[in-house]
Amino acid sequence: MSSTAAAAGGAKTSWPEVVGLSVGEAKKAILKDKPDADIVVLPVGSIVTADYRPDRVRIFVDTVAQTPHVG
Repeated sequence: MSSTAAAAGGAKTSWPEVVGLSVGEAKKAILKDKPDADIVVLPVGSIVTADYRPDRVRIFVDTVAQTPHVG
C-alpha cells in the first residue's frame, strides 16, 4: 500500500502529485479521488486547528500569481 493510502480501506490521504499545479488543477485532482472533500486553501505558515476531519483537505500556497496593486 502506498504512503498516500490510508491503512484501512485504501483511500488516499495525500496528493504529492499536485505540488506545482495551480490551485484549480489541484482541487480537480483531489476531488477526482475524494469527491466529498472540503478543500481549504491557506497561505503557507497559516495557523490551523489540530482537529482531525476526514473530509477536510488543506492546500497550502505561497506564490503571488499577479502583481499586487492599489485599487
